[in-house]
Amino acid sequence: MKVLVIDDEELARKRVLYLLRQVPDVEVLGECSNGKSAIAEIDQKRPDLIFLDINMKDMNGFEVLQKINLSPKPIVIFVTAYDNYALKAFDVDAFDFLLKPFKDERFFRTIEKVQKISANEADQNFEKRIIELFNLYKTKSQKMEALDKLPIKQGNKTILLNPEDIMYITASGSYAEIFVENKKYVLRENLSNLCESLDSGKFIRIHRSSIVNLRHIKEIVHSEFSEIDARMNDNTLLRISKSYKKDFLEKVGI
Repeated sequence: MKVLVIDDEELARKRVLYLLRQVPDVEVLGECSNGKSAIAEIDQKRPDLIFLDINMKDMNGFEVLQKINLSPKPIVIFVTAYDNYALKAFDVDAFDFLLKPFKDERFFRTIEKVQKISANEADQNFEKRIIELFNLYKTKSQKMEALDKLPIKQGNKTILLNPEDIMYITASGSYAEIFVENKKYVLRENLSNLCESLDSGKFIRIHRSSIVNLRHIKEIVHSEFSEIDARMNDNTLLRISKSYKKDFLEKVGI
């Protein structure tokens, strides 16, 4: 079985590649860090199976699948940080999901399930299932975007936070730290999902571990070696990583 691994997080790719080396009769064709290269690699290398991240910087996993020309289509295992509710919504036969962070045993059960699916069955049902999955994903994203309050559970109550009050958000393990004026809230959520739920006209991701509200940026600090930082209204300095630098500068008109 020929396999391709697609994820914009290097550590996530390395984890899957490490586990694949323990599976007999598997040939790893390579790895991709973004959707554009994934489309080219899938069409050229013709994998039987792909491990595909749902949320990547340039496009989501469903868009990748819609744009490939390979026939028959590969079997797809989505690697995602979505919660269990989303996983149940996406539970479609002949596809499987690995919820980050997943255990080794879960990975090997998934591989065993895939090995029992015939290529003919996977190809016949591919288009129908991708449409179902894409529609579910789109519906969930639209519902998130429609929220004008961000619910944050605090003990025996839930704070309905106005997104405009958020200055910036930073990652802390499996939690997000949400900073407003003179206060910090902690939410069990990943930054990718939060980024989707916030207004893209006001919020932008500047690093794997941070999202900023453009209205709360005081100044941009230019450091040595072409590095830049965003100084927020509370004087916190946040690094803008190279992978997000271009989009950020375009967003602020520089």
